[in-house]
Amino acid sequence: MAFTARSQETRGAILTAARRRFAADGYERATVRAIAADAGIDPSMVIRYYGSKEGLFAAAVDVDLRLPDLRTIPHDQVGETFVRHFLELWEGEGPGEVLTVLLRSAVTNDGAAERVRTIFTTQVATALGSGEDGPTRAALVASQLLGAALCRYILRLPPIVALDIDTLVADLAPTVQRYIGAPLV
Repeated sequence: MAFTARSQETRGAILTAARRRFAADGYERATVRAIAADAGIDPSMVIRYYGSKEGLFAAAVDVDLRLPDLRTIPHDQVGETFVRHFLELWEGEGPGEVLTVLLRSAVTNDGAAERVRTIFTTQVATALGSGEDGPTRAALVASQLLGAALCRYILRLPPIVALDIDTLVADLAPTVQRYIGAPLV
């Protein structure tokens, strides 16, 4: 389906408004009407472009973590590289906003929870490499990174928010490194 420049602009405005609204309100409380109002359009346009709130949400949370090729990094630096990359995604525009939407929504919405599971079982597990314990390692890494993200970006716990990125990386990286490379019990 080809889109005109104007329709691309409208689609972009809807996605921007949706990401902000889903991030602020979560999936359950965000409404098509509120998103349309934020985008300055009629709610029927949201349905026209995305079909439903579910379709809009799926488009709004499409994210590529752009994980680095960990094979090119010295083995003892993989945990640090992984944690730094993940935190920089959260701190930046674009993916950080999408990740906030996903994490906030995953707590109350099965579709969002499935999307988080899919991201971590495909993108993270793939980055860490295959192996019979690969999915377990990816899940352990996810527990550390998503836990830190929940505390810093969603719950905004003052002690973790106050940490600069370098300190947070230094504190989290050894645990992630252990999950990636040490024998699992």
